[in-house]
Amino acid sequence: MPFIPYDLDEEQLKEIQLKGLQWTVRHVYDHSLFYRNKFDEAGIRPEDVRSLNDLQHLPLVDKDDLLQEYPFPLRSVAYKDIVRIHASSGTTGKRKVLCYTQKDIDVWASLFARCYQMAGLTRHDRVQIAVGYGLWTAGVGFQAGCERFGAMAIPLGPANAEMHCEMLVDMETTVFCSTASMALLMAEEIHKRNLLPKIKVKKIILGAERHSDAMRGRIKELMGVEHIFDIYGLTELYGPGTGLDCILHNGIHYWADHFIFEILDPISLTPVTQGESGELVVTTLCKEGSPLVRYRTHDVTRIIDQACPCGAPFPLHDRILGRTDDMFIYRAVNIYPSQIDHVLSRVNGIGSEFQIHLKQRESGRDMMVIKVEREAGESQDNDVHLAEKVIAEIRHKILVRCQVEIVDYGSLPRTERKIRRVFDHRNNNLPI
Repeated sequence: MPFIPYDLDEEQLKEIQLKGLQWTVRHVYDHSLFYRNKFDEAGIRPEDVRSLNDLQHLPLVDKDDLLQEYPFPLRSVAYKDIVRIHASSGTTGKRKVLCYTQKDIDVWASLFARCYQMAGLTRHDRVQIAVGYGLWTAGVGFQAGCERFGAMAIPLGPANAEMHCEMLVDMETTVFCSTASMALLMAEEIHKRNLLPKIKVKKIILGAERHSDAMRGRIKELMGVEHIFDIYGLTELYGPGTGLDCILHNGIHYWADHFIFEILDPISLTPVTQGESGELVVTTLCKEGSPLVRYRTHDVTRIIDQACPCGAPFPLHDRILGRTDDMFIYRAVNIYPSQIDHVLSRVNGIGSEFQIHLKQRESGRDMMVIKVEREAGESQDNDVHLAEKVIAEIRHKILVRCQVEIVDYGSLPRTERKIRRVFDHRNNNLPI
């Protein structure tokens, strides 16, 4: 059964979006005290939404709003209709909890099934799931989507490398789903154990954290896969599965019949120029339990204004370039870790793993030290030249001075979870 409606045209898509927007605004106004108060303060009533252009007049919702009505923020249905809750990882304070109706669960599974179809899977594929289960949406999302699609799910979660290697061989896994950090760890384990001739993985689906082209290339090389796909999603938007890049990898197709994506300047909160990067703001079109109206994701991306030759009728957004709340200030310059990542991935001779350490000299002047691995098999004899090249590139591209320390390949930590890149030691600040 096809899950992607390839016969959908642009006019039909806009009609679906308008009806979904009108339904959502009416639904939350009638059933959520939070949204009713928000709309009343802005002088907006549901009947004011007559076209898609009226979306810009609706108030924005931010992550802080999800803490105001804890433990059921944005709840827009009766408690008896809630069949499940999920929560995002709370680094400070309470977690962001979202509630789901049975329809929400069904819609999410179908959207995720679209992702597997977009990646070219068939019902003969065997999908090994290496992301977390429980309150986190990832594991259950990958599994439910796989079962809805009709492929075989192998739900290990973030188990140890030994178990994953064993199942890759014994189950003849063809698709591996994980964070980029976990995929790199497994690729290196497979290479170390000389298991490549024994495994049948041809496709990898990565989610939960952004990754560089260098990391992507290294995983692909060590595991010998045909394709590595990016999947997008947040707990607030059901979970992972809101879109995936096709086999042409021109960008991520997002399901615009279920979401409206806006790109806003994170400071002025006004629309950016078409094709320009900014903060992704999302409105859900049929979510019942915890709907979102103009939710600030804080993810940085851009809409790609061109049709994809693959024939999918859904628009594209770029891979996630970073997060507005991951930005750090160094010597009066606003920097995203992704900018450092972008520079490093274009320097020959260094690997994909790096750390950024921010320190303060006794004089009070800030100092940035970038630790980066040399490429596998490279001699340390070239370290001084490599460091100088990275320093020059950072100075040229980001306009700041830094120190660079080249370290042995494999010496920086690998993890089954999201990897930490920035460590701010200034004034005893906690790591970013």
